[in-house]
Amino acid sequence: MMAAMNHPTSLKVVIVLPVTLSLELDDDEVAEVERTRILRLALLEAGYNVVATLPGDAFLPDRIAQIQPDMIVVDAESQGRDILEHVVIATRDERRPIVLFSAEEDTSHVRRAIAAGVSAYVVAGLPSESIKPVIEVALARFEHEEKLRAELADARTQLEDRKVIDRAKGLLMTRQGLSEPEAYARLRKAAMDKGIKLSEVAQRLIDAADLLG
Repeated sequence: MMAAMNHPTSLKVVIVLPVTLSLELDDDEVAEVERTRILRLALLEAGYNVVATLPGDAFLPDRIAQIQPDMIVVDAESQGRDILEHVVIATRDERRPIVLFSAEEDTSHVRRAIAAGVSAYVVAGLPSESIKPVIEVALARFEHEEKLRAELADARTQLEDRKVIDRAKGLLMTRQGLSEPEAYARLRKAAMDKGIKLSEVAQRLIDAADLLG
């Protein structure tokens, strides 16, 4: 999981755009280049640090890993779904807020994009005059989701630890004839003496019991 976000004006932003293969651009590709130029200028004018503009190809995960941006802004038209797949792969191991701007007015893919990790999905053009609020909302949503994710992971860890401790207490109660408070006190003292977590002591006891049979 990412550390806390930097101040917005120091945010390192990478723009991801469709792959252009032809040497001579057609009208659609010229329009895409212009869209990217407008988006880059809008981000710079809003005070964000645009560190790179990258093609949405199979090499994107490696480039993202090298640059380590704080946010990814995707500029896409009809190829947005293909680009999104590369972006999702690039942020799978280290999550980052993703903002996707699409010229398509078709919103049928919004739900899938949000499920894939997009923090904000803006359709029908580039709102250059409101780029900063869009980015700030995306950041706020990302940070909120990361907080919920961390809380859920912590709750799951606590539940697993509780199960391990209960099992270890059961072993002590059965094999040494201890009461539940006595078994817990025995585990707690061992954890304090060894300077490790109670759940670690419990797991070691369980492992030893499994080994001895």
